[in-house]
Amino acid sequence: MKRRHWPTGLDTLAYGGDYAPEQWPKPLWQEDVRLMREAGVTMVSVGIFAWALLEPEPGQYDFGWLDHLLDLLHHNEIRVDLATPTVVPPAWFYERHPEALPVNREGVRYAFGSRGAICYSSPDYRRAAVSITEQLGHRYGEHPAVALWHVHNEYGAPISACYCDTSAAEFRTWLADRYTTVKELNEAWGTTFWGQTYNSWDQVRPPRLTPTVGNPTQQLDWARFTSDALLASYQRERDVLHALSPGIPVTTNFHAALTQCDSLDYWAWAKEVDLVTNDHYLPADGDRKHVNLAMTADLTRSLAGGRPWLLLEHSTSAVSWQPRNIAKRPGEMARNSFAHVARGSDGAMFFQWRASRFGAEKFHSAMLPQAGTESRIWREVVRLGHDLGALAPVRGSRVVSDVAMLWDWQSWWAQRLEWRPSVDLDARERAEAWYAAAYDRHLTVDFAHPEADLGDYPLVVVPALYLMTDAAGANLRRYVQDGGTVVVSCFSGIVDERDTIHPGPHPGALRDVLGLTVEEFTPLPAGHQVRLDNDTAGNVWSEVVTLRGAEQVWSYVDGPVAGLPAVTRHTYGSGSAWYVSTCLTAAGLDAVLRAAIAPTTLTPRELPRDVEVVERAGTEGRYLFAINHTGDDAEVPIGPGAELLTGDDVSGSLHVPAGEVRVVFRPW
Repeated sequence: MKRRHWPTGLDTLAYGGDYAPEQWPKPLWQEDVRLMREAGVTMVSVGIFAWALLEPEPGQYDFGWLDHLLDLLHHNEIRVDLATPTVVPPAWFYERHPEALPVNREGVRYAFGSRGAICYSSPDYRRAAVSITEQLGHRYGEHPAVALWHVHNEYGAPISACYCDTSAAEFRTWLADRYTTVKELNEAWGTTFWGQTYNSWDQVRPPRLTPTVGNPTQQLDWARFTSDALLASYQRERDVLHALSPGIPVTTNFHAALTQCDSLDYWAWAKEVDLVTNDHYLPADGDRKHVNLAMTADLTRSLAGGRPWLLLEHSTSAVSWQPRNIAKRPGEMARNSFAHVARGSDGAMFFQWRASRFGAEKFHSAMLPQAGTESRIWREVVRLGHDLGALAPVRGSRVVSDVAMLWDWQSWWAQRLEWRPSVDLDARERAEAWYAAAYDRHLTVDFAHPEADLGDYPLVVVPALYLMTDAAGANLRRYVQDGGTVVVSCFSGIVDERDTIHPGPHPGALRDVLGLTVEEFTPLPAGHQVRLDNDTAGNVWSEVVTLRGAEQVWSYVDGPVAGLPAVTRHTYGSGSAWYVSTCLTAAGLDAVLRAAIAPTTLTPRELPRDVEVVERAGTEGRYLFAINHTGDDAEVPIGPGAELLTGDDVSGSLHVPAGEVRVVFRPW
């Protein structure tokens, strides 16, 4: 059967949140549903943490309350994203199976009393998780309220890996599938270094605590195994639901922001869900949090292959788990929601519907806050529901992108292992910096796997790709040879998938296309900068670059490699490849992008900083989203169209008041 990619029966944008009625007396449920209708709620997520209520004793089930709830929601035309509660096994489960609690790298077993305390290699956990999923699938697989299945919750949070003996045995099986023989494993891991050679699979262990740095390839493979182990857990539940509820799509909520989850290879995960969904929470620190949001939304859309996706959780205001939980300012919640929709989400959902009075997240904001319906947040929630209702025609349209940015979780895992040339060179920081530079150029970014087809993009940016397979290197060479323009940042193309340095001078996977070699890395002392001859600066890093066909664009004025090339350009086939050998600050990144863009087909946009403009294209026309994150009114040049939130006709210039959002439809 062909899988559906959107919640069944939901013909508008998704709007709502996590609903935990088990925390409240039943008489309040009617009031909740009445207020949901007032707010324009179209879907809620249910049952995420309810395993102990659904199965209070092993094999004994209580579905009465959930039956009543789903019937109530269906009667009020609110769709349901029904969860499997497998992120929170009950106390009785751990009493029977204490070995299912995970063990950390230091050998300490975690205790019951939080969430996500799971050894995913535990056969007892697997059986129990499949069993409760089967029960839910049998009972609700054809319930008219159920629009979407929601497996588990935020895999990888708060922990991913378990270092117990059961996991060790699973790791050995995974390695045997990957390498076939112990000899091949030894070659892949370079075990002749430091005398780590293995004679049998039984000698292989997880990368537990060691006196000094451990084998880097062992650690990299352990990260891959951990992501795969959690993915297999998802797949087991998904397959049960596909069999028992074939008409309903199945998903699990990602944590795709690089500031949130770093332990899952979401390129692999995205292939396994029927609908890509994501939870996003703004980092409290930083002045331009909307850039983090835009980057995460672009990354999530890219995981979906450009198809619409769904924001399954964000916050109406403050969260509860950061050191300083900063409240959102008036209008910020709406801007956040519209920014996600602008960048491909077909809805905006929240944690949570009603603020909890007890538990670890009782200070987390909600659609219905502790202050009730007389609060600013509630008024904004109602207005947002009305406005999203006006955007129903946007559903199914696709974002129009400008450039691609390569990103690979496995390369990130490898680069951040111990004993690299500088602890200050951070792949995530470089990705965020290059993304911010593109954002400030008003470019909409698609993220791409290094081996993905890049032919549709006039410009590709490689912010940090320390690990690069031969296939990825060939892909980039082919792209440039065929006329593309690539910008590559420092310390890229250094090792292969085994964390083994490519033969010959650095950067082995990119030497030919960049037309240069790197003789030596020359990282900078903490806090130091180097100046370039175009009045920009870099920090953290520099390199001894030798030109092998490339031309120098800008050079170092000072620092350990003064006088040598800092930024280069190489004509390769019909295209060009730029290389940046330092961590440029914002002005330098902008200078490189401006120069690299100039000969391409990209048209510069002249817009105020932090006025975000993104377009989605549908069958009937285009939808231009203009989001003003500033304190001043802005004018956005635009052709004739209809503004969907105000009903006004526009032509020539779109007026966007300070802190407001406008969405203009322009027919083909």
